[in-house]
Amino acid sequence: MADHSPRQTLSFLIRRFREAGIRPRTQVGQNFLVDLNLVALLTQTAELGPRDVVLEVGTGTGSLTSIVAPQVAAVVTVEVDPQLFQLAAEELHALANVRMLKLDALAGKHRFHPEVLDAIQKELAAAPDRQFKLVANLPYNVATPILTNLLALDVPPRSMTVTIQKELADRIVARPSTKDYGALSVWVQSQCQVRVVRVMPPSVFWPRPKVSSAIVRIVLDDALRARIPDPHFFHGFVRGLFAHRRKFLRSQILSTAKDRLDKPGVDRLLAAAGFDGQQRAEQLDVNSLLALAEAVRTAAAD
Repeated sequence: MADHSPRQTLSFLIRRFREAGIRPRTQVGQNFLVDLNLVALLTQTAELGPRDVVLEVGTGTGSLTSIVAPQVAAVVTVEVDPQLFQLAAEELHALANVRMLKLDALAGKHRFHPEVLDAIQKELAAAPDRQFKLVANLPYNVATPILTNLLALDVPPRSMTVTIQKELADRIVARPSTKDYGALSVWVQSQCQVRVVRVMPPSVFWPRPKVSSAIVRIVLDDALRARIPDPHFFHGFVRGLFAHRRKFLRSQILSTAKDRLDKPGVDRLLAAAGFDGQQRAEQLDVNSLLALAEAVRTAAAD
């Protein structure tokens, strides 16, 4: 059961920041969840247990970390801001199963920092049957690459339970032929079961963001992931298709596979796979895009 410690309250946060002589940097997503019921909902939704190794991106002041740590085998928590890192270190020093990293979780737009992955791997290897999960109040400015890159790992998290912008949540769960449907929707839904647990107004954060947020639960589905022979190719293919979402499929595939397929080859491929070259990627569901990607991958390899 979640411990509603004073670290989660608005008054505590304001006091701690004042004592440290710092202010939250909202421009890099430093908005802290201060509604105790929603903090509890986030951790309960994660369904944590003693075999779990949890990654948290955005330690903040350590309030979520301190709730998660007693429930799991280990927590690897990452904070890029040195002042927040120091605040959190003072709160978390007594928790032996917490490993704090002062760095950017991302080493670039498309990959995680090796030190983060190494820390997770060491904790997973420390005992049999451990499993990897993400639980975090994600900074808005890195939420998309964090989720995207974790799913690109050879061994991705079993689940990701996070607070993110509602706009991003809408994109993750979007259906074909809607404005929010895109490469992110396809990439996540091709491998995972996804649900929006709760939409949250700006008032539950300090400082208040200008947008609504959501708690989202993303659970890896091994059967879905097994349908993707080459995840790296599929990810790049989908990104390419949606880069210019109003283009027709024929033009998109020509652009995406220009070094491997010529125009007649693309036309033959589309006809054989049963696709209309005048369709757009945004009209195709996940299963159709999986089939199309595999047809392109196979044809390009011949």
